[in-house]
Parts: sequence; C-alpha cells; structure tokens
Amino acid sequence: MRQKILAVLLMFLIILLNPIQAKQEKTESEFQTIPDEAIRLRILANSDSDEDQQLKHLIRDEVSSEISEWVEHIDNINTARRLIETNINKVEQTVERVLEEQNNQQSIDVQYKSNITFPMKLYDNYLYPPGEYEAVLITLGDGKGSNWWCVLFPPLCFLDFSNGTTVAEVDDNVEEELISKENDEEDTVEVKFFLFEWLGWS
Repeated sequence: MRQKILAVLLMFLIILLNPIQAKQEKTESEFQTIPDEAIRLRILANSDSDEDQQLKHLIRDEVSSEISEWVEHIDNINTARRLIETNINKVEQTVERVLEEQNNQQSIDVQYKSNITFPMKLYDNYLYPPGEYEAVLITLGDGKGSNWWCVLFPPLCFLDFSNGTTVAEVDDNVEEELISKENDEEDTVEVKFFLFEWLGWS
C-alpha cells in the first residue's frame, strides 16, 4: 500500500509540474521571435475584396523583398533606420509601380514612424501584444481591409506572419483555445479517476 501511495504522489507531482513548466516555457519564448529593437512593415488593404487583397499581397512581395535586401547584411538597428528613412521614397515608388502594372488607381500613403499602431495578433504559438511600434506603414486606398505585417529588421519577413493567412486575430482563436483547455481539464480528471480506481478509493 505504501508503494502505491508513493507512486500516486509521484504521478500527482508530474501532473502538477507539467502545466507549470509548459507555462514557463511559453512565457519565456512567447515574444522571442521579435526583439525589442525591430522595424516592422504593415500594409493596410483598401478593402477585403479579393482584388484589393490580391493587390496587397503583390505589394507585400515587392516591398518586403526590396527592404529585406537592403538590411540583409546589417546588424545595427540605427544603420537600418537611416537606410530605410533615406530610401522611403523608393518604397513609395515600388508601390506606385505595382499599382501601375495592375492598372489600379488607388491612392497610397507610405510612412516610416516610431508609433505605428498594431493590433494584437497570434501567429502559431506566439502572441504579439497590441501597441505602437516602429514600422513602415503602407495604406492603400481607404485602408479598411485586412492588414498584413512582418518584421523588416532583423529580417523576419521569411516567417511571413504568413501570406496574410496564418496570422489570425486573437478573437478568431478564442473558441479553439477554450476547447483545448476543456480537453486538457477532461484529461486531468480522467487520470485522477484512474488513480482513485487503482487505489480502490472509488
């Protein structure tokens, strides 16, 4: 009986410590993808129509590729800042070129500022809090469509934060997270019932 009790205590410790360890690991890694000093790119589409979203993606590809090449071999954020600020007119020209190629007459607004507003986002297991961040902001037309963003420096646009599809608003994931929590709780309860039955306590 004593061995059973020791086994139960050990199993309970494992059950209790695992969620704590997982939570600590998540806290430590939650924001590691984006360093404190970073420069982002955010593109606001004119609307959520297929045409406007496709245009946003075309501009995303051209601009992120262009700026990523500029900063590819730079390891100092102040150097990256000067480079982007000096060449922000080239970003605007790139956007205008894509619009011209697509025979689109939308207005554009290109800004590079330290206080661009970003909403809260989830990407895979990473949570990105809302706030004001240093970024290049490209607004197409009315800017009322879904946005896309990535990190230009250090170059993380290859993560794609992804094709504008794997980045989801937090609200879109609430139901899924709740279901996951409920399943975890059910698993814990089942383990406890098993232990009680094994000890003959049920």
